[in-house]
Amino acid sequence: MSTGTIEIHGLAVECHIGVPDGERAHPQRLLLDITLHPRVGFESMDDDVSRSADYAAVAVLASTIAARRPRRLVETLAADIARAVIDVFPLRGVEVTIRKFILPQTEYIAVRYRLDS
Repeated sequence: MSTGTIEIHGLAVECHIGVPDGERAHPQRLLLDITLHPRVGFESMDDDVSRSADYAAVAVLASTIAARRPRRLVETLAADIARAVIDVFPLRGVEVTIRKFILPQTEYIAVRYRLDS
């Protein structure tokens, strides 16, 4: 069986996140990469979006989840987004990478989380 992925790169989301209360007080911009692993191969989708994942809807869902409530850990946000995406779309797996721009003298920190159905 053939496989393929659908990838969203650099999705900007705003959320209140961070361990110290002061860090969570103001929204931060994070960048997300989301890799979707459809249940069926591309050749079996028959040009039917219901057999795939609507990547625009995935982006809206991820942004909504990020903004929904404050969190301390980026890891928690990655797991929350992955669970919501896999619960809504016909996927065999999803991978979420989040980049946070917080540490001095670093480009970013990142977490990567994969969830299979």
